[in-house]
Amino acid sequence: MNLRIAKLGFAYPNGKQIFTEVDFSLKKGEIFTILGPNGAGKSTLLNCIGNLSEPTQGGIFLEKDNIKDLTLCQFAKRVAYVPQIHQPTYAFTVEEFVAMGRTPYLSAFKKLGHQDQRMIEEAMELVRITHLRSKAYTQISGGERQLVTIARAIAQEPDFILLDEPTAHLDFGNQIKTMKLVKKLSDRGYGIIMTTHNPDQVFFIGGRVGVLNRSGVFEIGVVDQYLSEDLLSRLYNEPVHLFYSNQLHRNICTAGA
Repeated sequence: MNLRIAKLGFAYPNGKQIFTEVDFSLKKGEIFTILGPNGAGKSTLLNCIGNLSEPTQGGIFLEKDNIKDLTLCQFAKRVAYVPQIHQPTYAFTVEEFVAMGRTPYLSAFKKLGHQDQRMIEEAMELVRITHLRSKAYTQISGGERQLVTIARAIAQEPDFILLDEPTAHLDFGNQIKTMKLVKKLSDRGYGIIMTTHNPDQVFFIGGRVGVLNRSGVFEIGVVDQYLSEDLLSRLYNEPVHLFYSNQLHRNICTAGA
């Protein structure tokens, strides 16, 4: 399965161009991170890929299928979207919330079957939230809520999972847990597209990165080969330094004079 973003562009009705000529593809099991400062348009780009916003140019394809030609259920069976923040409106239990990921497979009056229950259980086990199954979604912590939202996406049985700044509202410990989970999902065969404004997370994740700057320019490279102190310093308008950690076997990103 191949997800292809072909010369994608987006502009607001007033003519302001957010990005243009975004072009890359992703296979199952690969990770692609979209990196950029706040306000650069990362979430807008991910919303276009997730069929939540309509691009003004280019297209998105699953194999040979333009996503415009797919029904919402057909698209949801292949691509799952995890928002940056989710505000609950009803006190569903965690298990009930994860079960919502099975919606594309159910008709109006069909009840959850054996396969649905199996996928719900596997999703909760994968993100290690089975102990929360009976708790109200409204009563758990922000870090737990993020894991539950990811479990709901897994329950959809998609080929690709889109994550919009999945650590934006989490403490440091939960950020690390979430990043480890992202790598775990890739190892399980999911294609992952994740947005972040934190370059250190990109080094943690590895794979390929697309850098979106405030001018709407989008450039792609392999993380360790492409991201440099000079590029990151220009991207964030602050001195950025990279140090290689022999213990972690990767670059560490820090800022300073």
